[in-house]
Amino acid sequence: MIADDETPKRHFSFILAEYFPMFCLAAAIDVLRSANRLSDTQYYGWSTVSHDGQPVDASNRLAIKAAYGVNDIPQSDIVFVVAGLTTEFPGKARIVAALRSLGRRGVGLGGISIGSHTLAEAGQLEGRRCTIHWENRASFREAFPHIECTGNVYEIDRNRYTSAGGTTSVDLMLEIVRSDFGPDLAHKVANQFQHERIRSHEDRQRVGQEPDLTGKSDKLRKVTELMAENLELPLTAGELAGSVHLSVRQVERLFLRHLNSTPGRYYMTLRLERARQLLRQTNIPILEVALSTGFTSHSYFAQSYRLQFGRAPSDERRTSF
Repeated sequence: MIADDETPKRHFSFILAEYFPMFCLAAAIDVLRSANRLSDTQYYGWSTVSHDGQPVDASNRLAIKAAYGVNDIPQSDIVFVVAGLTTEFPGKARIVAALRSLGRRGVGLGGISIGSHTLAEAGQLEGRRCTIHWENRASFREAFPHIECTGNVYEIDRNRYTSAGGTTSVDLMLEIVRSDFGPDLAHKVANQFQHERIRSHEDRQRVGQEPDLTGKSDKLRKVTELMAENLELPLTAGELAGSVHLSVRQVERLFLRHLNSTPGRYYMTLRLERARQLLRQTNIPILEVALSTGFTSHSYFAQSYRLQFGRAPSDERRTSF
């Protein structure tokens, strides 16, 4: 925190939902702290906020002191919601109401990790591009199909700032520093954290089931990205091969060489992983889960799911809610 007698040029507030990811908060604030130190200014200030002004448990169960409640948030350039693990938490209604009020007043709003979900519930992402942690993107898109939720590491759309959490909090805040001070200071701050490359908003998130394709075929990477973006209406083998100007057989060889899998088996795994996310994170009917992941037959979906995970979709749902 800056000293009481020093007034920052920009102030950010961080609303902490119960079991928020501490790494995301620390990463975001430390970028601001380092920018102050390296610029020899107190340009940035920050505050922690909870729904009632009381301490909040992070996901690692450490309690973090809140300087304010949501009804007393200090004047801020951007108010971020930091949330993780779940979209439901104590005081959510109060936080949503505060976000709506801030939005009406034109305050910049942000979501870190799955804080974007709370922003959307508050109606603050209408007509805006956003992102969210990859584990929650499927359920977000089911809940808010009219909102453009990309798979990128962060998004800035006018005065809405969202990041996927983890180290993407660093990239988002570095972009804010870059816009305020220029690229030199942003790179100096990145170097302080041994952050090898400042990612842009166009960089995609790495999702849990994605293999590391660093240094491997760009055409293979493009095909796997197309698969990940087309799960509801799966592309044919010919369409995938044509997108990278290869034959179906050439694509099959790439998958066998680098992933030890056929394209069909890899694509099926992506679809079933998405189905599992929807079953765990939403309560939409199982048939709709099947349809949204490219299965037109409920029985075929159930059979494929059981072969992949050793349990029926209905069993997955019962243990997740």
